[in-house]
Amino acid sequence: MKPMFKCGLAAIALAALPLASACSQVDDQDPKTATKDDGTITLAAALGAEDGMDTLQNAITNSELSGVLDGPASYTLLAPTDAAFDALGDEGKALLTDDQRPLLVGLLREHMLPGHLTPETIEKAIADKGGPVTISTLGESQVTFSMNGDQLNAALPGGATAAITGTAIAANNGVVIPLDTVLMPQKAG
Repeated sequence: MKPMFKCGLAAIALAALPLASACSQVDDQDPKTATKDDGTITLAAALGAEDGMDTLQNAITNSELSGVLDGPASYTLLAPTDAAFDALGDEGKALLTDDQRPLLVGLLREHMLPGHLTPETIEKAIADKGGPVTISTLGESQVTFSMNGDQLNAALPGGATAAITGTAIAANNGVVIPLDTVLMPQKAG
């Protein structure tokens, strides 16, 4: 089979970064590393179809950001699994309450990147640069991607580090990349 190519607005938005290109070549013969390409659905639909993403889907609905994931713009969603939210305990449950909506919106924006980035694209950028790459989130902070052996990780400055886990899904308006940890920003004080 021949490789598939994906390219989004990230090629323009990330041109200043050491990412050689935000276009990715995904070899659909290697199911262990290949992003599942389902360009017929939106990010919101892809998220809804994934097992283990109910908490994130509820959080996006509660934060009123679901329209963004159904829109025409291209985003990469770093998607903490249900287990990642469960690991937050009471703090995670509190985020889903109405009075915490502004905090939830801020947290979710830290998990969103502009453009169409697959794990393969990010891994290639790390290899091309010879080390970690940093990308701005929609929350205006930076997420740093690095490799630990064969494991791709994402981290916020001074905050949590998450491993990319499971299979990413390329939708028609972006990519859902599952994480094993919620990327909580560093607490003040």
